[in-house]
Amino acid sequence: MKKTLKQIKNYIKGLKNPFTKSWKHNLFVLLKYAAWGALGVCAFGLFLFFYYTYNLPRPEKFTEAPFVQSTKIYDRTGKVLLYDIYGEEKRQFVSSDKISDYIKKAVVSIEDARFYQHGGIDFEGIGRAILIDLKLQSASQGASTITQQLIRSTFLTGQKTIARKIREIVLSIELERRYSKDQILEWYLNQIPYGQNAYGIEAASQTYFSKPASEVTLGQAALLAAIIQSPSYYSPYGANKGKLLARKDYVLLKMKEEGYITEDQMKSAQAEQLVFSERGHNSIKAPHFVMYIQKYLVDKYGENYLKEKGLKVYTSLDWDLQEYAEQVIAAQGEINKARNANNAALVAIDPKTGEILALVGSKDFFGTPYPVGCENEASGSCLFDPEYDVATMGLRQPGSAFKPFVYATAFKKGYTPDTVLWDVKTEFNPNCSPTAWQVTDQYGLKCYHPDDFDGLYRGPITLRYALGGSLNIPAVKLLYLAGLMDSISTAKDMGINTLTEPDRYGLSLVLGGGEVSLLEITSAYGVFATEGYKTSPVSILKIEDSNGNIIEQNKKQATKVLDTQVARQMNDVLSDYNAKAPIFGANSILRFDNYQVAVKTGTTDNYKDGWTVGYTPSVSIGVWIGNNDSSPTNDMGIGLAAPIWRKVMDKVLESRPAENFTKPDQITNRNAALLGRLEPNDSHTILYYINKYDPLGAQPQNPAADPLYNFWQYGINNWIAQHTSYSSQYR
Repeated sequence: MKKTLKQIKNYIKGLKNPFTKSWKHNLFVLLKYAAWGALGVCAFGLFLFFYYTYNLPRPEKFTEAPFVQSTKIYDRTGKVLLYDIYGEEKRQFVSSDKISDYIKKAVVSIEDARFYQHGGIDFEGIGRAILIDLKLQSASQGASTITQQLIRSTFLTGQKTIARKIREIVLSIELERRYSKDQILEWYLNQIPYGQNAYGIEAASQTYFSKPASEVTLGQAALLAAIIQSPSYYSPYGANKGKLLARKDYVLLKMKEEGYITEDQMKSAQAEQLVFSERGHNSIKAPHFVMYIQKYLVDKYGENYLKEKGLKVYTSLDWDLQEYAEQVIAAQGEINKARNANNAALVAIDPKTGEILALVGSKDFFGTPYPVGCENEASGSCLFDPEYDVATMGLRQPGSAFKPFVYATAFKKGYTPDTVLWDVKTEFNPNCSPTAWQVTDQYGLKCYHPDDFDGLYRGPITLRYALGGSLNIPAVKLLYLAGLMDSISTAKDMGINTLTEPDRYGLSLVLGGGEVSLLEITSAYGVFATEGYKTSPVSILKIEDSNGNIIEQNKKQATKVLDTQVARQMNDVLSDYNAKAPIFGANSILRFDNYQVAVKTGTTDNYKDGWTVGYTPSVSIGVWIGNNDSSPTNDMGIGLAAPIWRKVMDKVLESRPAENFTKPDQITNRNAALLGRLEPNDSHTILYYINKYDPLGAQPQNPAADPLYNFWQYGINNWIAQHTSYSSQYR
């Protein structure tokens, strides 16, 4: 070939003027070489064609089910199968006359609008896709025809190679030459996956709507067509249900544009309320946890890989604990419903390894949304949304359950559990009056003078008893002293990454003014349990391929994020029931006689969210109670969340040896005010003794220099005026 081209080149160079008498001879020679070159190219093309297609399968074998190796998700022992992704191919082949015309038109409209015009390869569509990609500067557009998709899913791998593409093109053209469009569409609709182990349109229709494919409505047909692009992502039972419904409306729009339906039909179908069949309880265990795992797998490996490669996924889940937690939440859920708390979630983590032992995203994954029809409202009006995973996806205000992170920040700066603050009525906005409890200041900003949950004021109190009793006023004072940004930084170091709007939170952050997830706050409490070491939540221990080779394994290492002494101080305070007793009573549900258990409750404004988060050295458990739409409940965290938390904690403690927290070192080298060593009946605010910005400094700042000094001192003086003698019982 190279020699021929060289000869042509040399000949052209030696050509005489074509207008001479030899121009005919020159032209003849040139055309001869061109013909030989074209023949060579054709020969080479035929060689490639036969090389890549000599062993192609027979394209008529579409009624035979392909071999599928499913991905299996197990518990931590590998003995309990939680879920089998594409493990049971629910497939029933139906002829074209048993498939609704709505389905056929919907699928053609969204997957291959020129299906009836092209011959297997849509060159016009390819050109359009290339132009769009060039315009967007990304490879986001696809141009595969229905015929190509059928060939690819039946005979070929998902590997993107030239050889595979040539085979795909050849088989697609050959299939179109041999069979009618209706036959190809019939095969396609019976072949493709629809998620939930349903393969083919009949299985999909039965799975999602409990009716044959011949009886679906226009709206149902459009939804089934919408699923095809990504069955896991667009699952009606997953977190992206809203996006699926939006894509269903887009399918209907495409059908109208292609002339298959009228605008009135489109609008009517878009307004149609779709009711999905309930999923079988036996097909999946620990459903919210499994969906959490599956999302990770799909994001990393892709749906086709999971379908074809037969992975074995060994998770961190303790199935016995998970099953027990689900039972407890279901039972307590009925009790809580009477107090207008319609949902619950739980997370249990081994703080030493970060492994998720149990995860319940709602009180019943298979339950019915409440009230009836709420799932069709765009505003999200459900009191109970069974499939929404509050544990990993929900961002809720934690109430007083956030206080330990502020206290830990203060301990880092030199404050101690014995530091005394005053629990008295106090105004925290320096632009408001310290004497008249205004609503707003002169600039229209809110004045801020929070109360304790019971409306009482207890005078001087140590941080130990203030945190044990979950008192609000000392906590707000401590956030002011510790610093808002430093407290957020502590929480972030410990694993809470959702506090991104400090200007919105202000001093209310310590009372739960910022939103967190249950998974993150439960994991962050585990940092206290490990004396300052953080391991991010672990859900997968290892993944094996079909041959038993490990392709992924958990290798997360703990990192030091909190000083050991600070963690020990927090463990000592949160496990001290004597500090809780004055508020919660001598024998509350939070008391443990034979174990050291650190625990904190939380309740948000109007009882919208109830929390209980607690830990031992070997487990951290968090429970959330509330309503999906954030409407108020009728009780506090200790009344709603604590009963669930206590039962699950007892279950863990029964199966593990008792472990105690290490006592913190005794502190002596501090300012007397930080150690709580004040004169009897001392009536000064802490700002009188320490510099807020340097509490360990030898010299305090001028008290008058702090904008809140007079406000805090006024609150103390006012309280003392009403209590001629006061007790230091909480010191």
